[in-house]
Amino acid sequence: MEIFKKVTQVDFLGKRQLALIFSFVLILTSIVSLGVRGLNFGIDFTGGTLVELSYSDPVNPTEVRGVLNQAGIDDAIVQYFGTSRDIMIRLPVDADKASADQSSEVVRILREARSESLTESPEGGMQRCVIAGAVSDCHVQMRRVEFVGPQVGDELTEKGGLAMLYALIGILIYVAFRFEWRFAVGSVLALVHDVLITLGCFSLLALEFSLPVLAAVLAVIGYSLNDTIVVFDRIRDNFRKMRKGLPSEIMNRSINETLPRTVLTSLTTLLVVLTLLLVGGEIIKGFAIALLIGVVIGTYSSIFVASPSVLVLGISREDMLPVVKEGAEGDSTP
Repeated sequence: MEIFKKVTQVDFLGKRQLALIFSFVLILTSIVSLGVRGLNFGIDFTGGTLVELSYSDPVNPTEVRGVLNQAGIDDAIVQYFGTSRDIMIRLPVDADKASADQSSEVVRILREARSESLTESPEGGMQRCVIAGAVSDCHVQMRRVEFVGPQVGDELTEKGGLAMLYALIGILIYVAFRFEWRFAVGSVLALVHDVLITLGCFSLLALEFSLPVLAAVLAVIGYSLNDTIVVFDRIRDNFRKMRKGLPSEIMNRSINETLPRTVLTSLTTLLVVLTLLLVGGEIIKGFAIALLIGVVIGTYSSIFVASPSVLVLGISREDMLPVVKEGAEGDSTP
């Protein structure tokens, strides 16, 4: 009885109308953003050349972009990569030029721009350069170069979309087999809800959608499903044990009973994801952001999307009772 008293009594399903409006707004915003802005695909999907440069002193991406524009490279994407001294340049595929030639040309142009205004330092005769009115050391080091062909990018895009589609179909079949078709539909609706909102956030914030981010989205599907299955399992058990109560009351009780586990799992997962985001570096930043959004939205959907969807589909106690085989009762009598 002491354990029973510790169970919360929050009316989650009573707030399903507000949750529906909130989810509808998020999904609509995501769909509009994906339709208008699209995703900022990385070179994993679009193909191209990625060049990472390290400067000996802070540099402004606008200045770098201006130098490249003057040299006739107008379609380069220049942004910080970690510190203010690290620059990442993304170049689209050029049919008339090899990827290695593209990267070499970019490095040459930027090094020449740093060294063409050499002047002698009054302190010790050191070689200095002037760029955009500032005196700085003339060091530009190439740290990393990546090449992805357009054919590989198209293949990754196609296979990435198919991977998410196959995952949803497999989940639909699994949940329908383990529970009941209404639960399968509810779980898939929750997963579609999570994926759309996660992609919508990347579209709204113009964050780069790379292969690690796709892996994070697939991981979010697994995390959200696991959370939803735990709730569904308790709902099924309570439907069979509780002889009184409306379906909404039984489902509310089930959600409250699994709430401590849901909150604890989410908090510990978020702690790990936040650690990755803060100290993991730029390489896995997109991966960590996708997981962070997915864990928050997945926890929300397992409570306010999956279970209410099952209730709206008309679940009843009779649907959850085990099927009695014909003749079983007669066989059990002496």
